[in-house]
Amino acid sequence: MASSTTPHPAVGPASPSGPSGPGGPDAPDSPDRPDGSPGSHAQTPYFARLAAERPDIALCRASSAVARAAEAHAGGVGLGVGPHLVLKMLAEAGPGSQRVLSDQLRIDRTVMVGICDGLERAGHVRRERAAGDRRAYAVTVTDAGRAELARAERTVPGFLDDSFQRLTPGERRQLTRLLGKLLGTTDG
Repeated sequence: MASSTTPHPAVGPASPSGPSGPGGPDAPDSPDRPDGSPGSHAQTPYFARLAAERPDIALCRASSAVARAAEAHAGGVGLGVGPHLVLKMLAEAGPGSQRVLSDQLRIDRTVMVGICDGLERAGHVRRERAAGDRRAYAVTVTDAGRAELARAERTVPGFLDDSFQRLTPGERRQLTRLLGKLLGTTDG
């Protein structure tokens, strides 16, 4: 799809002195709206309408918000999201190559090298030449890595509760199921 440098009128900036500016007929609290009835088009913020029409945009924005929250949380815990996921997979699935870790966790391979470098420097993983392929490294979680993972994992339930507080437990399960279906990791 070709991109346009001309902003769409519905998303372009409103002029403060124009009809959509403060106090104009399209302002949320303006008594002069063309249709002041509840639920009117003029009362619905633009992004809410856009999100209802475009689930792709809504999902991207929700994903960005959760990713920012996850990185902020991880920063407070002292273990980034990527390193946390790597330690979790190694602890649960056993040793694996950087390529397998990258593919399974959907982390770019060059980023994975940096993650493994950092984890190795911290003493959380060991990298050794893989027995079956001398070009590949087998990454193994260490006892220190398991302890770091356990510490970080204790904070995850609170983070998830905060991040998804607008959803009921049933809605969270439904969201998880739908995302799995969308990602092709479950049948639905």
